[in-house]
Amino acid sequence: MYKEIRREAYEANIALPKQGLINLTFGNASAVDRDKAVFAIKPSGVDYADLTPGNMVIVDFEGNIVEGNLRPSSDTPTHRRLFLAFEEIGGVVHTHSTRATAFAQAGRAIPNFGTTHADYFYGEIPVTRKMTPEEIASAYEWETGNVIVERFKDLNPLDFPAVLVNRHAPFTWGKTVAKAVEVAVAVECIADMALSSLQLEPGLKPIEQELLDKHFLRKHGATAYYGQPE
Repeated sequence: MYKEIRREAYEANIALPKQGLINLTFGNASAVDRDKAVFAIKPSGVDYADLTPGNMVIVDFEGNIVEGNLRPSSDTPTHRRLFLAFEEIGGVVHTHSTRATAFAQAGRAIPNFGTTHADYFYGEIPVTRKMTPEEIASAYEWETGNVIVERFKDLNPLDFPAVLVNRHAPFTWGKTVAKAVEVAVAVECIADMALSSLQLEPGLKPIEQELLDKHFLRKHGATAYYGQPE
């Protein structure tokens, strides 16, 4: 019944270490089936080499385990919160990739310095506020989702398909979980280039609006012409 989202979630999860985005068992990916109101997610603490499509855990939008013998990722409530808030997305990825996590730990958004960044984001990669002691002490993972949703009050999640959780690490998403993986790769690449750019020019200003518009809208706008038609 859930074969397809199990496959999608499995392929996304095993792609993360292959792309150099994962150390140890940090990180996870999930794929949603909105018609059935469920998503498949990595089991908690399981080594990536031991993953199979069959051990992906199926969770419903109420947070109940629908199918699976293993405990789902500890970040499952965050994924669930994002699926509920961002109806356009089909997958979520969480990593602790080194350079993007450095920005998150510093509580700094990643400025949009150039066209590589502008191909994916219509501005900076945003960062959340710090979580309060009360949020941390209560339903921590659900509250992590809440601070992300709060940060996106005035942002389109498809124009800004990632966030840096302050003191934590990045979450990315997309219309599919495969796209969320692609964005996770792009975020780490963008973070690396931003750090190098700031070393070369500490006072570097963000990309000019005209160039940002051109690169983002040619891929994502109403009259996009980059790539092949879907």
